[in-house]
Amino acid sequence: MSTEPTSAARIVIDLDVPGPTISRHLYGHFAEHLGRCIYEGFYVGESSELPNEAGIRLDVVEALRALDIPNLRWPGGCFADEYHWMDGIGPKSERPGMINTHWGNVEENNHFGTHEFMALCELLGAEPYVNGNIGSGTVKEMSDWVEYLTRDGDSPMGRLRKANGRDEPWKIPFWGLGNEAWGCGGNLRADAYADLARQFSTFCRDHGDNKLYKIAAGAADDDLAWTETLMKAISCLGCKRDPKGFFQGISFHYYTVPGPWEHKGSATEFDIDDYYRTMIKAADIDRVIAGHSAVMDAYDPQRKVGLVLDEWGTWWDVEPGTNPGFLYQQNALRDALVAGLHFDIFHRHAERLVMANIAQTVNVLQAMLLTDSSGGLVLTPTYHVFEMNKGHHDATSVPVHLVDRPAPYTIDGQSLELLSASASMKDNRALISLTNLDPSSPADITLDLRGATINSHSGRLLTAPKPQAHNTSTDPSAVTPVPLTTITPVAGGLQVTLPPHSFATVALDL
Repeated sequence: MSTEPTSAARIVIDLDVPGPTISRHLYGHFAEHLGRCIYEGFYVGESSELPNEAGIRLDVVEALRALDIPNLRWPGGCFADEYHWMDGIGPKSERPGMINTHWGNVEENNHFGTHEFMALCELLGAEPYVNGNIGSGTVKEMSDWVEYLTRDGDSPMGRLRKANGRDEPWKIPFWGLGNEAWGCGGNLRADAYADLARQFSTFCRDHGDNKLYKIAAGAADDDLAWTETLMKAISCLGCKRDPKGFFQGISFHYYTVPGPWEHKGSATEFDIDDYYRTMIKAADIDRVIAGHSAVMDAYDPQRKVGLVLDEWGTWWDVEPGTNPGFLYQQNALRDALVAGLHFDIFHRHAERLVMANIAQTVNVLQAMLLTDSSGGLVLTPTYHVFEMNKGHHDATSVPVHLVDRPAPYTIDGQSLELLSASASMKDNRALISLTNLDPSSPADITLDLRGATINSHSGRLLTAPKPQAHNTSTDPSAVTPVPLTTITPVAGGLQVTLPPHSFATVALDL
């Protein structure tokens, strides 16, 4: 293990050189029937003493609306491929139950189903991303669900929807063709899944003016062969034809798990080596996205097919005393820095990467919110990164060049760049995101701002005395944004000092 001394940094930002648009959907979310994400998280039931609308917990909605959530993926995850949507419609007292075999082997009463999910999306102002069941479902079942949700007029499924209290069809922009088909979604080989994706997609119709953006279940991590198989199913190598329209997106999943799967480590009790290994694993997503993009470019040089990272985040051992199948973990400043680093990487790949969904929104894995049944609600450090980065939604990315930077840190033969940054422009404003990953030294950064006149600036900072810091019901503001006061105008730009292990945003009025 070795390290080099930290040095000052200079970042050149070309504000007058527009790049690809950073889709707001890179800030998407994920809600699975897993642990306390749906029940006791989003949904408490109409009889709950907690403020709710038709059973949907309103303080959760209020907190998430502040993030401008662009989309919400549901019902899974692994749960999607054992979920049969007809069991989750109609009077709740008549809905059959099921066993959630993937997550805790608990009984599921199906009280939160299609209508409840669509009501939640409407309350959040989020576009729905519905994940269909290929693993244990049928083509007809998925086709009927699309019709139930999106078709107007006097069709069989439209009549059933109206009988259940919804006259108008919904808009469903995003549709998942199964989940993790290589694993919990059926343990399929890539060729077998590709054929099923083409078949199921054929019967997922566009009804009326609703156009489905269908997303094929893609690879784990850097399995580029899986991605190539899916591209071969819709296009040809080096050809100039547009890809066939069986699906418009291909997903992949990437979790930051620096240790062995059996002992992932604690969310809050870790040493400095654990910290560095976590950041190296998080940074490696840049290589993974680049690999999938290169494969897709060979079959789709015009980039008509989108890359979708619909599960990402840190994954630690569950909190002591909780159900191991519920995946409940705390969320420390370290997790927030992973999010900041990821978003910088997402922004750099915005031409191909069109959507990303953090796993998961409430009470599961790298959550935005932690709740309890007594009414407690905690905003996690990761929540604050999403909120601070809202200005990047649908903004135009601009080039960021780290001309001078701190020396990288090396551990286990792998190196980590200690400074990360990205920037975008929208409505005569620029937003710069900065992450100092060095856990012990501040970063003195010169922002060399070119191509625009800066009329005013402001900054916000997210940090804490140590990267293990986290928010709890008794200390909900241990990690919360504060004004960034260490910004000084200099010739050609700004001088910024970031404390150790910190995330910051600098907003510019142009």
